[in-house]
Amino acid sequence: MINRLRDIRRQKGMTLADVAEACVPKTTAQTIGRLETGTRNLSLVWMNRIAAAMGVDPETLVRGEAADTPQVIARILDTGAEALTHPREAILPTALGGDDGLVALAFEVGAGDYRDGDQVWLRRTEPEDFGRLMNRDVLSPRSGGRYVFGRLIDRDGNRVALLPPGSGKRQIVIDNPAWLAVAEMLVRKL
Repeated sequence: MINRLRDIRRQKGMTLADVAEACVPKTTAQTIGRLETGTRNLSLVWMNRIAAAMGVDPETLVRGEAADTPQVIARILDTGAEALTHPREAILPTALGGDDGLVALAFEVGAGDYRDGDQVWLRRTEPEDFGRLMNRDVLSPRSGGRYVFGRLIDRDGNRVALLPPGSGKRQIVIDNPAWLAVAEMLVRKL
């Protein structure tokens, strides 16, 4: 089993001290750090305490080694969508059901209707299904490990045109994308 404490804690925007303080009974940041790194065993008691402190199900904290989990693969910056050099594991919202073809996009700046800190969950679709994605927000791969995120505004054969979020942006045309991932859920911190 692989411990996912650090990934989940970081996605929740919590420090080691935040998790330690939220545990009942409270513990130390050093103890949480040892549990994350595996220098201390993550027992069922600790799993339940830490899961409650982070507001997740205890089974979310560990996964099997062969598990294929959704990942955050890109982020939105002032310059547009950028691939992460090391995709990170994402915490799957329970409302999405199965994780087949799911990826996540993290906003690090506001753009259009999206705010800094938003996470958008998208489901990959194959080219034969692109027609049903018109006027929906999608993520498209580009050459060189890059991505484009925007509203699908046109499709002509194997070419698609996306309009990035925000005012004054120009459409971006992508020839023959291998897939498009359509936005299914917005996760926003309160």
